[in-house]
Amino acid sequence: MSCNPNIGGTGKGHLVREIDALGGEMAKNIDKTFIQSKMLNTSKGPAVHSLRVQADKRKYHEEMKRVLENEENLYLVEDEAIRILKEDNKVSGVLTRNGAKYNTKAVVICSGTYLRARIFMGEVNFSSGPSGFGPANHLSSSLEEDFGMELQRLKTGTPARVLRSSIDFSVMKKESGDEEIIPFSFLNIDKKYDIDQEPCYLTYTTKKCHEIIRDNIERSALALGDIEGKGPRYCPSIEDKVMRFGDRDSHQVFIEPEGLSTDEMYIQGVSSSLPVEIQQEFYKEIIGMENCKILRPAYAIEYDAIDATLLKRSLEHMDYEGLFFAGQINGSSGYEEAGAQGIVAGINAALKVQGKDPFILDRSEAYIGVLIDDLVTKGTREPYRMMTSRAEYRLTLRQDNADLRLTERGREIGLVDDERWARFEIKKNQFDNEMKRLESIKLKPVKETNAKVEELGFKPLTDAVTAKEFMRRPEVSYQDVVQFIGPAAEELDEKIIELIETEIKYEGYISKALDQVEKMKRMEEKRIPANIDWDDIDSIATEARQKFKKINPETIGQASRISGVNPADISILMVYLEGKSRSISKNQAK
Repeated sequence: MSCNPNIGGTGKGHLVREIDALGGEMAKNIDKTFIQSKMLNTSKGPAVHSLRVQADKRKYHEEMKRVLENEENLYLVEDEAIRILKEDNKVSGVLTRNGAKYNTKAVVICSGTYLRARIFMGEVNFSSGPSGFGPANHLSSSLEEDFGMELQRLKTGTPARVLRSSIDFSVMKKESGDEEIIPFSFLNIDKKYDIDQEPCYLTYTTKKCHEIIRDNIERSALALGDIEGKGPRYCPSIEDKVMRFGDRDSHQVFIEPEGLSTDEMYIQGVSSSLPVEIQQEFYKEIIGMENCKILRPAYAIEYDAIDATLLKRSLEHMDYEGLFFAGQINGSSGYEEAGAQGIVAGINAALKVQGKDPFILDRSEAYIGVLIDDLVTKGTREPYRMMTSRAEYRLTLRQDNADLRLTERGREIGLVDDERWARFEIKKNQFDNEMKRLESIKLKPVKETNAKVEELGFKPLTDAVTAKEFMRRPEVSYQDVVQFIGPAAEELDEKIIELIETEIKYEGYISKALDQVEKMKRMEEKRIPANIDWDDIDSIATEARQKFKKINPETIGQASRISGVNPADISILMVYLEGKSRSISKNQAK
């Protein structure tokens, strides 16, 4: 965890749950190493509820390393890959800086922010990876020279780490974790956590802080012109915020602990590429940080990334078999986005070696599908961040039902073990059985029933309704319905009850969303031949033709989501494909 000390958040928490449902490690690992847990957006609808937890960064690293070291059939080597080898258009091996050569049929490049990484602090800049780790300075040349790939430069940043004892928390707002801790992993959903959660703190920048930044803005690395790459829109530096929102006298700052074994505090919201001496000045103008001692200064970091439109939805390169990419090298930001791509690229690399069909998640199935589809279809010129607003079907892609959506997919490819599968089957059966029971039992508008209905403060029944229909009323809870129909045959977990209530109360909206999903699936099922001659299609717009040639969409659905492609272009493409299909059928008949 080279940057922020947390996992999850809006949109990102959905990704962690989906990784877990597929059989991944991220959720299990953070459940072992979190120091504060909070469910975000609880005042809004269930579609945007997102879990976010503070991590003990050192423990997270140690626990994940232990898992890797004890994984059966996994051979770990700590070395730097400097060249990817190929024979014709197929990957054949990896060459490392130590001079070792590893023969292989598939490679996944997940290089984070390390490729030709450079740190910037004002006029000072030097070759380095994040947090003092070494950069990877050789692999980029292999991608450019051996594979003809044109790389782009992207930028991100990190704030200063400040000594806990030098901060005055008494003038800040204390941000505590939730009383009821909800774990990330579905395997831990029944587990009760009784830990002393570490608080975070909310404070603000000041007018004086902004003045110092404005007076020295020409000394920021971005203003000096040293940084080529574009930074993340949704995680801007403090200079960006001050200059972009000139009418604001303050911005929120969150003070977050880096872990239990250190007194370093992460100053969320104040990343910067200004010189260290200027940082020393403006950080002390943040409320409660007048005497702060900076242990590690803020910096911007620039690194190489590829154009992800060169990839298939399996995250394999279009032109080179066995070459997969995941994470920041594809233009995304964040641990969660990287983990989501990592598990898909890893699955597909294994399937490739086994000669099996690729594993593809579409937009209607998972936030992971939205993330990958956005990257490979639209590309990005700035670090991409997952948000709930990017998912058209977010009401059906909730974090609470990620296991019901994806665990069977994980089982099919061999990632979901027997323990997880048994737990999943119990949950699914309980959910299905109770939904059937609620649909089968009718409440009639008889005197005894309506007396009870009115006693609970509800409007009396005028017609016979199923228990499910009765529960659709906004004011009626599952526990209210149980008073009429009795408890389920098996005692239901609280989370299953919440899931049942959500499914029933939002059924109308969910039904509309599922109709849209069906339409989208029909579009996704219409495959585009890999060898299609785009120049053979008359009448499509020049921009659409250029985009089709570059991205080479696999389905009509993917083609329709390419920016610059109009519905008219899609109609022409479908007519063309239909004509080709009829022509082939006629020839076969002859």
